[in-house]
Amino acid sequence: MSRLESMRRRLSAQIDGLNWASKSVADMPGDVLELGLGNGRTFDHLRERMPDRRIWVIDRVLKPHPSCIPPEDDFLLGEADDMLTELASRGAKMVLAHYDFGFGVKELDVEEGARLSPFIAPLMHPGGLIVSQQPLIGFTQITGPDTIDPERYLFYRAP
Repeated sequence: MSRLESMRRRLSAQIDGLNWASKSVADMPGDVLELGLGNGRTFDHLRERMPDRRIWVIDRVLKPHPSCIPPEDDFLLGEADDMLTELASRGAKMVLAHYDFGFGVKELDVEEGARLSPFIAPLMHPGGLIVSQQPLIGFTQITGPDTIDPERYLFYRAP
């Protein structure tokens, strides 16, 4: 599969997964967490799908498309473990988290997901969902939408 086809498959899985997850948590209380802003496409999609939810965003840099800059009060700039700790100290609870950090090297990405999982766990509302490109630990893996290869995107429920 070409890299272009792989990217299309990833984007389709991401859209289907986030749409499914946002519907699944519609009746639950809590905020949303975007871990990795990048260009801001996912943030933009989440704010369209969940307009009444506060969407927290964590990233090392703020370089999204100008139309996708999160509100200043909802953006935490810095290293993920520090920013997740800061967010937990504020008492924020997430009903949905999208984990989109990555170096582009599978071994490093898996290691980082495992390292950050204990920082994510205290933020999650019981029963909340995590949509992730990387394996995470300490959460119950569940089956997402039928349209997504289970190895392309991972879905977790918080205890």
